[in-house]
Amino acid sequence: MSDNLPPVNILIVDDEPRNLAVLESVLDDPGYRLVRATSGDEALLALMADEFAVLILDVQMPGMNGFELAQMIKERRKTARVPIIFLTAFYTDDQHIMEGYGSGAVDYLNKPVNPPVLRSKVAVFAELHRKSREVERANRLLHAEVGERRRAEARLSELNASLDQRVTERTLELQASEARLMEASRRKDEFLATLAHELRNPLSPLRNAAHFLKLRGPGTQDVQWAADVMDRQVSVMGRLIEDLMDVSRINQGRLELRRTRVALDQVIAEALETMEPQIDGSGHKLTVVQPPSRLVLDADRGRLAQVFVNLLSNAAKYTDPGGQIELRVVGEGGHAVVSVRDTGIGIPSHRLENVFEMFSQEEPALSRSRGGLGIGLSLTRQLVELHGGTVVAHSEGPGKGSVFTVRLPVVAMAAGTDAAGASPAPAHAGGGLRILVADDNADAGETLAMLLQVMGHDVRHVGDGEQAVAATPGFDPQLVLLDIGMPGLNGYEACRALRTQEGGNGRTIVAVTGWGQPQDIALATEAGFDHHLVKPVEMESLVQLIAARAESGT
Repeated sequence: MSDNLPPVNILIVDDEPRNLAVLESVLDDPGYRLVRATSGDEALLALMADEFAVLILDVQMPGMNGFELAQMIKERRKTARVPIIFLTAFYTDDQHIMEGYGSGAVDYLNKPVNPPVLRSKVAVFAELHRKSREVERANRLLHAEVGERRRAEARLSELNASLDQRVTERTLELQASEARLMEASRRKDEFLATLAHELRNPLSPLRNAAHFLKLRGPGTQDVQWAADVMDRQVSVMGRLIEDLMDVSRINQGRLELRRTRVALDQVIAEALETMEPQIDGSGHKLTVVQPPSRLVLDADRGRLAQVFVNLLSNAAKYTDPGGQIELRVVGEGGHAVVSVRDTGIGIPSHRLENVFEMFSQEEPALSRSRGGLGIGLSLTRQLVELHGGTVVAHSEGPGKGSVFTVRLPVVAMAAGTDAAGASPAPAHAGGGLRILVADDNADAGETLAMLLQVMGHDVRHVGDGEQAVAATPGFDPQLVLLDIGMPGLNGYEACRALRTQEGGNGRTIVAVTGWGQPQDIALATEAGFDHHLVKPVEMESLVQLIAARAESGT
């Protein structure tokens, strides 16, 4: 935490002073200001006096217990949004756990508490609290600037056309205001890119660890389940980040389609493969109906797959477990018509057009449990329109499901063939390479190195670019995976240095980074990188890259 940032407040409530002392020891951090309370009344007084990032609350207390206190907190406007983590040594059965979540808790931990787990969870809410304060400050500045512009326009309209000099002066002021807004927009883009980078970085070791658990097998069923959950949620978070960046690119006119002739059934197969874990995990029955003739489109395969992933994700998300989803494709008058039908919560008639608006969601923010940023359908419509198509929503009303229909122009029809692509490379493809991993994020670098070792490779991990350059002559790696943002020599500088070493042009050097904008890829290519992978790295992409290097020879 930067020295100039004030510490966040954390309220710990327990009627036992010894327990409070333990919590204070576990959560000892210069970034936190710990406030203790020994009863529900003391906690309420503290909540009225200060703003808290998170409340850690004992369930069993004399007088007002933790559940009752949580209920009162959630009923008060000032404190309703404070996250609550329950701690208990007694109320561990499902009924009490459900009661805890029903009273507004975000988590429910058993005593004795696991210190690393508690610190991790508190750190998440502390960081969210800091980010919320930063966003609030940014919003205030933006509102102030917009207000200033409106006042300037109001004053300009009050001047008379005959006051040419005054009009000219005001016009210059408006131009300056417009320049400030453009600068604010530029800074917003930089902030979004930085935010995406910072969010991708912690996802990378999570995905590495999940795949490591899978490859270490045989493990227990619980370990396999946990690894699958981690992998699915990292994928969901990665898609949310990409959706957010794509919306920004489209709004600025910077998203370009890479059009080629693609078979629609192959695009749909790719989307179905992506969505299979989410649909199966919700217990939905999926039906896919496609025509015997193959429909060929002039489209960007990846972006079009993204359209159907968003529609299938929306159907799975807003359909209760055990529902039905149907994806149907027909050829109709020179167009491919793809409909995604579900038996979900439905859409009121007055909301059918609004569902495609940015940040539009069917459930209020405080009551919804289905997640998402509310940008998926807006992005879907924009991508479809970039392809020269349309997308519409239809529903008979709440509780009666919904249908989203996409119409896209067809360039050709052909006899049906197998839509499945080549089987993904096995997890151990291309084993036996010498691989150097350079990343100053210890968790990211170590988990990637461990994962590659399990796959049968000789791996070394270093913490920065200078160490990578120094380690290369002795280790002689065939494949080098470099982070970009490292102290000392950054990834670009390290790549250039590696290319100048003996045998440098024969190595495959890959950028593995949270920076994923087009200009970032261009900078990597200019620096001499062979490939550019965005964190969290898709395992299939990494395995294919390793296999290609192995096939090219040593």
